[in-house]
Amino acid sequence: MYDLHTHSNISDGTQPVDQLVAQVAASGLSGFALTDHDSTQGWERAAQAAQEHNLDFIPGMEISCSWRGISVHLLSYAHNPAYQPLTQEVEGTRQARLNRARAMVDRLAEDYPISWELVQEQVADPTTTLGRPHIADALVALGAVESRSQAFKQILAPSSPYYIHQPALDPARAVELVRAAGGVPVLAHPRAASRGKTLPDEAIYQLVDAGLGGLEVYHRDNSEEGRAWLLKLAAAEDLLVTGSSDYHGAGKPNQLGENQTSPETVQALKERVTSGLLD
Repeated sequence: MYDLHTHSNISDGTQPVDQLVAQVAASGLSGFALTDHDSTQGWERAAQAAQEHNLDFIPGMEISCSWRGISVHLLSYAHNPAYQPLTQEVEGTRQARLNRARAMVDRLAEDYPISWELVQEQVADPTTTLGRPHIADALVALGAVESRSQAFKQILAPSSPYYIHQPALDPARAVELVRAAGGVPVLAHPRAASRGKTLPDEAIYQLVDAGLGGLEVYHRDNSEEGRAWLLKLAAAEDLLVTGSSDYHGAGKPNQLGENQTSPETVQALKERVTSGLLD
């Protein structure tokens, strides 16, 4: 079985790639995807480590998107990382994330002894995709909250006065770009109502029309009712159905392999990749 949604400390996970891959191997999984936010930086090292541990590796990325103010995450599997139209859009999102984080820290500094330097201390290296999780880690370091999860529920929630909306790529456009780059786009945790507003049905159908390849149905944040609706949609539209942990190491309670994807689905995903990365 496979876990197709994991993060290293290149984005907002807490483990280096080598450590993450070693844990995948220890868990008994057959393979995994590394899907750091808006980054493919860890692909080469993950592929090397996967080979060392006799694991099947699927290169991936979680693209930050927005639809009418609703945050949307799109998983891209095995796209060509040199495809400029996609990489340029992702780099724009990374810069917007950075600008937004600095602005949020400025707001927080009016009430908490937080600084941009303290937030930067929470990231692995200067190329890390910096965002709200690292602000949360800074708040933990200050003792303002006990955990990253508590920071997200209280101080950094969308209803908080410190929150700033992040401009991001339209998800339908992201789907089109992933397809053009030879990858397979899968909508991450589409019915995760506990995170905030989710895409309405009409918007998901727009993604299907744009070329969506699959739905991450088995995820801890999808409701049971939501899963049932997603399964019906997947059957009607010939979409892949994946299951994943959305693992972040110590950054979230999610456990590696808590939801999994079958080897048959992984094989079907590989057959839909046209970038040549998995040949």
